[in-house]
Amino acid sequence: MSDDLKKTADKSFTGPHSVRASKKEIRRRVITWVILVGAFFLIGALVPEVEEMGILTVLPCAFLLFYIFWTKRILESLVLGSVFGFILAYNTGFFWPWTEGLLDTMVDGDVAWVIIVCGLMGSLIALIEKAGGAFAFGDWVARRAKTGKGTLIWTWILGIIIFIDDYLDSLTSGACMVKATDKYKQPREMVAYAVDSTAAPCALLVPISTWCVFLGSLLEQQGIAAEGEGLKLFIKSIPYDFYAIAAVIIVPLVIMGVIPLFGPMKKAYKRVAETGQLAPPGSEKIDIRGGKEVAIPENPKLINFFLPIIVLVIATIATDVDMMAGVIITLIFCFFYFVFQGLMSEEEFFDLCIEGIKNMLFPLVMVLLAYMFAAGNEAIGFMEYIIGIATAHVSPQMLPFVVFGVLSCTEFVMGLSWGMYVIAIPIVIPISLALGVNPIITIGAVTAAGCFGSHICFYSDATILTSAATGCNNFDHALTQAPYGAIGAVLAAIAFLITGFVAV
Repeated sequence: MSDDLKKTADKSFTGPHSVRASKKEIRRRVITWVILVGAFFLIGALVPEVEEMGILTVLPCAFLLFYIFWTKRILESLVLGSVFGFILAYNTGFFWPWTEGLLDTMVDGDVAWVIIVCGLMGSLIALIEKAGGAFAFGDWVARRAKTGKGTLIWTWILGIIIFIDDYLDSLTSGACMVKATDKYKQPREMVAYAVDSTAAPCALLVPISTWCVFLGSLLEQQGIAAEGEGLKLFIKSIPYDFYAIAAVIIVPLVIMGVIPLFGPMKKAYKRVAETGQLAPPGSEKIDIRGGKEVAIPENPKLINFFLPIIVLVIATIATDVDMMAGVIITLIFCFFYFVFQGLMSEEEFFDLCIEGIKNMLFPLVMVLLAYMFAAGNEAIGFMEYIIGIATAHVSPQMLPFVVFGVLSCTEFVMGLSWGMYVIAIPIVIPISLALGVNPIITIGAVTAAGCFGSHICFYSDATILTSAATGCNNFDHALTQAPYGAIGAVLAAIAFLITGFVAV
């Protein structure tokens, strides 16, 4: 290896997440933390009660974004941001509410679902890789795609096909396409963009997905739709999800060069051309492969990729779009299918399941911390305040546009996805009805905002899981995806503006 390449390789382990810091640097960071927490207490002592906090509710979000861009360390930023929110809410008595919030987050049904599904998806990916399915599929694509752009188009196509759930889509498409895209020297940032901007949008646009079932049931729970009619009402809103439609269309336009490379994505391609480094610095921590090469069987079969995925999709649909049940059924199938082929022993099967769960640990910790940060913001009423201010004097014609813009911002800083829908829909829909705006249009604006906001958020579940699957540092993934997400958001905002004046 040349000296230049050695320097490049060393840099890949001295990025934002490096532990190689001098004692002086470590002490400086500790002192910074002490000063920050002291400042939090001082601010908390000066601010009024939660009910009268007003614009001050934006302080934790403003701090979080500043600290992320300053340090590029998202784990620490989320911890400090959540502590700041709880200090504002409870002042010196914040500790016990914070620990209770941590426990509540851990035992929350939705969070537990995320942990189980993502952990077991890590197991499934580890099994498919060991069985040679991922290698066979990547090799099959690489031989047919012929070019780097071709492999990225295949990534986009696979993302559309696996529409049943965005987690399934991101983890499967990302993990299985990396080999093919690596062969043609495509930056991991571009692979992550192609995966992420296809996964959630497709899950929102195809009615038989976990997203649609969730949103349909939410509309019923809030009394917006009659029992059994929630999914039908949500389906009517799909044509108004302008961001999801734009996002899916923009991906191939970027891949083929119709929309040119610019900003951080252009720099990523330049890095690959100059150094050959496919992943940005700091990516090794979040990569679900753990930086290890998987031993490939002598005769890897394509069926060992497709059959488990087909079983997963069918099992999920057959269990009323229950992703957790679908993954468990698929793992049971894989036990008999892979062990019978002699690809692994029973003991190896379970060892791989544990290894897959371990590989998902770092991404899941980030997701949990993001939920804790959101809990701090909920404690001070951040989203309610922002929505209330934004919609206080809005005209009926402007409501869809305002809802999309405001909720995109709140989702960007909170990274809640489904949690945002739970909070926003009960607030926004009554406003829509009071102003005489068709709630179907408003639902489309809410779902579009959730999709866009999670795409450009550095710590949303969509960003973290896509980054883990593609082996791309989530800060760089969000940063490189944001300009193209912004194009889709601008188009969606224009569409909501036109719709407001034409259809309202």
